[in-house]
Amino acid sequence: MKFVTTLVIARRSPLLQVLKTSVAAVVAWVVAGFVVQQPLPIFAAIAALLVVQPSVTQSIEKGLERSIGVVAGVVIALGAGQIFGTSSWVILMVIVLAVLVAWLLKLSAGSANQIPISAMLVIALGGQNAEYAVDRIIETIIGAMIGLIVNLAIVAPVIVSPAHTAVLLLTKHTAAALESLASALRVPKTDAELDVLLADSRHLKELRDVASAALRKGADSLTLNPRRSKHHRILHRDRELFAMLTVLVTRTLGMARAIHDRYDSDLATDPVALSIAQELERAAHDLRLRGRSPSEREAAPPTRELLTLTAPLTVLTPHPQHWILIGSLLEDVRRVHEEIVGDDGTS
Repeated sequence: MKFVTTLVIARRSPLLQVLKTSVAAVVAWVVAGFVVQQPLPIFAAIAALLVVQPSVTQSIEKGLERSIGVVAGVVIALGAGQIFGTSSWVILMVIVLAVLVAWLLKLSAGSANQIPISAMLVIALGGQNAEYAVDRIIETIIGAMIGLIVNLAIVAPVIVSPAHTAVLLLTKHTAAALESLASALRVPKTDAELDVLLADSRHLKELRDVASAALRKGADSLTLNPRRSKHHRILHRDRELFAMLTVLVTRTLGMARAIHDRYDSDLATDPVALSIAQELERAAHDLRLRGRSPSEREAAPPTRELLTLTAPLTVLTPHPQHWILIGSLLEDVRRVHEEIVGDDGTS
């Protein structure tokens, strides 16, 4: 059921993340209890639980959201408690007022949810006690700071490997799609095979979106991360490769759609179509080569290291029947050529 799948994720979070969250909550509880002399420093523990995130940047964001939400909620609760008391209808009024304040200030979801929660707890537990309200703010700041420190101190998370894997997968499938396009020009295809060709090319957009999200998470995990230096080069290379792949995916899908809509089995006998097929195969080879790391390139046989794309094809006399399709493919192949080997034909 779809409802169940939203409750259960496909993969557990790393055990280290669980341990870090637990450590942060325990330390925040102990420290806050000592500082504010409160036997149950719940606000500190909650702040620590929320702040320990998969990346340092997210931890800072959550810390700010939590702190802003608590301060605003405490101010609203304290003001309402001083004026109206602590009746049940006052608590309801404070909740509604806190939600409206968050909406008027255009606060993020984290802060917007935190304001009414903090306001409700403070007025219900502390009432008109200003000292109690101030202690909750101090608790929250302590919990947020400890959560951030723990996230930094205990192996600050680096999420570069999933991004690298996603980009390599996109490279692999894009190269395979280019070879499939070449095959469609060389060998007559059925309608069902053309449908599969178009579906596979459309799937590249999904892989592109996955890679884009993974790269954003990877970059986010390196921001303000003390371990960023040795991972930054890999991520930078993957982002450059992804920028090229973004264009190639668009061009590949365009060629697949053109071949699917204007396909003719006679293309297999058209010399220009066969030349385009050869260029597409070369493009697939060169794309796989670009996807390798420098160390993998050095280990590969020298004859396999050479980019095979030649100068872009030119046609002086278009085919009277296939000229629309051929013209479209030539333009897309030209753009593919420029992306892989550059405008001047050099890598």
